Amino acid sequence: MGSQSLKHCMPTPARFQVNRFWSLLFLLVPIAGVATFALAPHYNIWLPRDVSEHGHTIDSLFMFILWLTGIVFVGTHLALFYFSWKYEASHNRQAVQYTHGSHSLEVVWTILPAMTLLFIAIYQMDAWAVAKMRMPDLPPIVEVTGRQFNWDFRYPGTDGELHTRDDIIRTDGILYLPVDEEVLLRITSADVLHSFFLPNLRLKQDVIPGMRQSMWFKARQKGQFDIVCAELCGWGHYKMKGRVHFVTRAEFDAKLESFRKEQNRVRGEEGS
Repeated sequence: MGSQSLKHCMPTPARFQVNRFWSLLFLLVPIAGVATFALAPHYNIWLPRDVSEHGHTIDSLFMFILWLTGIVFVGTHLALFYFSWKYEASHNRQAVQYTHGSHSLEVVWTILPAMTLLFIAIYQMDAWAVAKMRMPDLPPIVEVTGRQFNWDFRYPGTDGELHTRDDIIRTDGILYLPVDEEVLLRITSADVLHSFFLPNLRLKQDVIPGMRQSMWFKARQKGQFDIVCAELCGWGHYKMKGRVHFVTRAEFDAKLESFRKEQNRVRGEEGS
């Protein structure tokens, strides 16, 4: 009676039948993934142009992890295709065989991912040190303040000190920095969590209210590039964007001087 009840409760093979059409569909997943990986650079939908002195370190780390996970991704889907094709119910009449698994195999596939993650942790130490640990001994060239929903910039005045009367304050979301010079940015938030992201320099810094953090880099090319907030910071997050302009030192100094004259003129009109 018990065996008959068990047999009655077991699902029929038809319920687990996997048509070979779905096997081929599974096979298309790694094919499409590899094709996307190969064609993306040719259609300009790959990584943004790197203009940072140390950006290649981040790119190398990214490509290494992408290749590693890509190989695992393709291998997993090929195995999925093989087993779904070979053991598809309508073409396989062998009785089902149950197994309790292999402890040795479980140990192997536990150790291998652990060793891989350990290797990545060691491999990325140089990239982390360059971007987050080896802070140059420089005064901050600008203070960046994130607020809902804008980036504000405060340049030190002629005294070279921030938060003094002659500071130059800009709220238009446009940042000017000298090219071919290592610069240090002080970053803070006026309200909620933000994330100051410069895709073309491969740098991102979370901005936390009440904390002053730093970001440093050297741009190698002149031009205009995106500033993005990479942290969901409220309903207007989508419009919290800006532009960074990398110019020569002479152009940078001239731009600050024009900002200073404009600010003094506005203050004089307000004073009158």
